[in-house]
Amino acid sequence: MDMRVMMKQAQKMQLQVAKVQEELKSLELEGTAGGGMVSAVATGEGGIKSITINPMVVDPDDVELLQDMVVAAVNEALRAIAEESSARMSAVTGNMKIPGMPGMM
Repeated sequence: MDMRVMMKQAQKMQLQVAKVQEELKSLELEGTAGGGMVSAVATGEGGIKSITINPMVVDPDDVELLQDMVVAAVNEALRAIAEESSARMSAVTGNMKIPGMPGMM
């Protein structure tokens, strides 16, 4: 393969990766637990934007259950973000492992 063609393809991929990275910054996905009684929204930047708790699940005598549901919802939201980030990057890079790229390690 011609080196110029390879360089053009690499530059094109670099632009596509940058575009996907920018899109991922605005991505928000939700995770739920307890049949939707607790939900968490994670951002593409790896943070948690919000947590919603249905008042029906708040029981002062069972705080541990609520804590477990919050952790489960947050983990589900973060897993969804990681999975979506990886899928979008793989679509651009053709599953090439690029060190330092989110979802590519």
